[in-house]
Amino acid sequence: MSLRPTASIAPDTSAELGQVFVLGPDDGKTFWQPVPANGQIDIRIAPEFVDQQTPFSIGTQTLPPGGYVREHAHPHHDEALHFISGTGKAVVDGVEYELKPGVTIFVGRNRRHMFINNSEGELHWLWFIQPNGLETFFEEVGRPVVPGEPDPTPFPRPDNVLEIEARTAFAPPPKDSRKPD
Repeated sequence: MSLRPTASIAPDTSAELGQVFVLGPDDGKTFWQPVPANGQIDIRIAPEFVDQQTPFSIGTQTLPPGGYVREHAHPHHDEALHFISGTGKAVVDGVEYELKPGVTIFVGRNRRHMFINNSEGELHWLWFIQPNGLETFFEEVGRPVVPGEPDPTPFPRPDNVLEIEARTAFAPPPKDSRKPD
């Protein structure tokens, strides 16, 4: 869970150049996630790491077999997800989509969506959200990954998860929020 960039070049304000920031494979922040997702999140780029003209965050998520990201929406956020390994399904506004390596999904604001690992292996993807906020949620509900320490999953979501969601990147949950089939 280190945050030590491989390279960081300060912007040249006279030429209005942006910053360059390179993370190595073991850099960034990594958190175990509570039920029902379990698995882990790697935060790779976020406004706290680097100066950004338009705030966003990007990272990866890994779901173990049987894990799922509960149905949710982002009120002011566009999200893109690119699936790297494993298989599963996405449900976006009630429509199911097969997940496998190479699938990319764009989910615009206020679209209800969830991701389900219904396979025997891990499901792994890259996520991008703009504006940012998702990385704060993951950090506040998760537990830091510490090299050499065991995987603590499953563990419960914090009692104040709805408050955390409301101030980060989530729309209020509907009364009939879906669970995976």
